[in-house]
Amino acid sequence: MTSDSITDVLRLADAQSVVSGGFTAGGAWAVQFAPPDKLKFFANVRGGCWLRLDDEAEATHIESGDVVLLAVECGFVMGSDLTATPRLAHDVFAGRSTNIVAVNEGDEVLQIGGHVRLHRAYAPMMSAALPRLIHVRASSPQAAPIRWLLDRMTEECAVDLPGSGAAKTQLAHLLFVHILRAYLASGDVMPAGWLRAAADARLAPVLRMIHAEPGRAWRLDDLARAAAMSRTIFAAHFKSHAGVAPLTYVAEWRMRLAQDALRRDSVPVAVLARDLGYSSESAFSHAFKRVVGVSPSRYAGSLLH
Repeated sequence: MTSDSITDVLRLADAQSVVSGGFTAGGAWAVQFAPPDKLKFFANVRGGCWLRLDDEAEATHIESGDVVLLAVECGFVMGSDLTATPRLAHDVFAGRSTNIVAVNEGDEVLQIGGHVRLHRAYAPMMSAALPRLIHVRASSPQAAPIRWLLDRMTEECAVDLPGSGAAKTQLAHLLFVHILRAYLASGDVMPAGWLRAAADARLAPVLRMIHAEPGRAWRLDDLARAAAMSRTIFAAHFKSHAGVAPLTYVAEWRMRLAQDALRRDSVPVAVLARDLGYSSESAFSHAFKRVVGVSPSRYAGSLLH
């Protein structure tokens, strides 16, 4: 693993970012989108529009250069006029032969969208750490690299160059990372979870230690010392930020590594138990079942179906 906790989680979650295409629009328009089953991002390359989630009354205005990430399975409508009868996104993009489609005859707005696909075992971990909507404004200090990425994505979507698919995938992944960085730098209060802990200056070194040596017999004293805090204050601070107690986080991180090993390789349970710091295969199996809900053998068997 790396010394970067966020990279560790993205790697475990097998995060794959994809540019799915975009659209142009002008005048009065609206498009209704079905609830996404993945993290969804939109970038207004040109022009502005409104976005309203189906379960909220208030709408968010997205200006030129803004990027939005949705981390909620909720339908939404986007448009210049949310009172206009919306077209279904399925109809807008059905049978398309180009990356960019036209909602109507106008082109005042150019928007590019995509999604971030996560392995099902880790998707809840990522979604729970994020707010329903992240809005990175073009005027924010973190927007400069995002603007560069949007320009490159627009170029790749406009023409069919050799390697365009690979280029768009890499650009989309960089965009997702920069959205996360902008969110971390925003100062917004984050939901309790691993991301909030990773963003905390006193807890980040602790997470790096745990991730670097998951099989070490960690004690609360060791972790508190790394954070330069007393045991009592550290335990309370960690739980308020990570949502779980420090040693619970250690156990859960070990099981996430175990899940990843079981789905990628045919690793004997005895080897996993040893590498992750358990004194016996039985102790590891009990811990795995307590955290994951099924035994290691049953989890490995489910991956075959």
